[in-house]
Parts: sequence; structure tokens; C-alpha cells
Amino acid sequence: MDSTPLKFALAALTALALSAAPAAALEQNCRFIQAKADRSACYKRQEEELAAKRNKATPVATDESKTMESLRQMRQDDDAVYRSIHGICRGC
Repeated sequence: MDSTPLKFALAALTALALSAAPAAALEQNCRFIQAKADRSACYKRQEEELAAKRNKATPVATDESKTMESLRQMRQDDDAVYRSIHGICRGC
């Protein structure tokens, strides 16, 4: 009986569980804080962290959109040149 696939599956599931645990712990920490002021501060801190992550992701999207816009403009220019070349009478 070969248990190699079973060992591989167990290792993969263990790695997945360990990588997901910190994210779940971060979200649930504030819920169990008894003092209302501390709990509110915890939620506010999480919101700020989330906003910071969103702000870091935005410039990448902006750079991509600028690149896509320049590629679109170059494609339009190329199409105009190809149309003008094909309009030239060859061998007249």
C-alpha cells in the first residue's frame, strides 16, 4: 500500500491551515476584547491597516492603466499608418 499521496495531501492541508490562521486571528482579536474603548480602538486600527493596504494597491493599478492607455494609443497610431500605407497606389 502506497501512502505517498496521503502524506502529500496531509502536508498540503497543514500548510494551508498554518497560512490561514494569522489572517483569521487578526480579524477575531477585536471581537473578544471586553472593554468597549479597547475594542473600538482595535477596530479602528484594523480599518487603518486595511486602508493602508488599499492605498498601496492603488498606484500599481494606476501604473497599469497608464501603460494600457499608452498601448491603446500606439495601436491606434499603428492602425492609422497601416491604413495610409494600404491606400497608396502601388505600381501606378
